Amino acid sequence: MSDVEIRAPRRDEFGAVGELTVAAYRDDGYLGVEPRYEADLRDVEGRAAHSELLVAVDGAGALLGSVVIVHPDTELAEVSRTGELEFRMLAVASAARGRGIGEALTRAVVERARELGRTRVVLSSQAGMKAAHRLYDRIGFTRLPERDWQPLPHVTLVAYGLTL
Repeated sequence: MSDVEIRAPRRDEFGAVGELTVAAYRDDGYLGVEPRYEADLRDVEGRAAHSELLVAVDGAGALLGSVVIVHPDTELAEVSRTGELEFRMLAVASAARGRGIGEALTRAVVERARELGRTRVVLSSQAGMKAAHRLYDRIGFTRLPERDWQPLPHVTLVAYGLTL
């Protein structure tokens, strides 16, 4: 991982970040659930206006992954409460999988929460995203079933949290 840098994306990278995110969700079969979600995943500029963004890049500057950091009571917040930090849309390029990119991005979110003095990091995830759930378990996140929710009748999102 020494050749991987976690940083905010440059504005000229927004399009590539959106495409990476869409491709990651499509590769895993998570776009068929709600077609409009693809436009949300692609809209990095819109996310940047309401959240913090992080990307993982290799030594040559190639994008490997991305994540969105969301503060409570903002437009993109789903399950966060006062004192918490939420993350969404964690995505890793297919070619970069198995290199610890998702874990590095998640740990960067946790570090950001600590910098801000937050008490917990939270997220919600599609129920079928088992690889992501294994990552969250490994880092120390636990289920928050009381925060599970359904944005659509046929979509269940499960919540996780890590107390800091």
